[in-house]
Amino acid sequence: MKNKLLTVSLIIIVCITLLGGVALVLAMQLKNGDDVKEPTIDDIIESSVDVEEITTNLGNRQFIRITLKIQTDNKKAAEELAKRDFQVKNIVIQELSEMTAKDLEGKAGKQAFEDALKSHLNPLMQNGDVEKVYIVSYIIQ
Repeated sequence: MKNKLLTVSLIIIVCITLLGGVALVLAMQLKNGDDVKEPTIDDIIESSVDVEEITTNLGNRQFIRITLKIQTDNKKAAEELAKRDFQVKNIVIQELSEMTAKDLEGKAGKQAFEDALKSHLNPLMQNGDVEKVYIVSYIIQ
């Protein structure tokens, strides 16, 4: 009777130890999968496209000069976006033609413009996505 109890106890302890080990390995693997590596500045520059200065009218009588940098999620997407330069400029001009200087005031106004450009550019993309739009310089007169 004691040998049987000892054998069952050992089997239970071994099973619990094995299950704990498997759970630990799975937890470590899931944790490693959650680590998203932030891109380095070199990665960002490599996957970005400069949009040369655009001068256009705003929705009122003012005009704007603006320069942008558009960050994509990979190098192929950046190459595609560079080829779509005319489409990018068209979207920028269309967006700005509906805006006033007041719409671009402050951090929130600029962020809304950047987000609008991103949402219009992503449907065009076939080799990746636009991650971020940066306003590099702008002047409103």
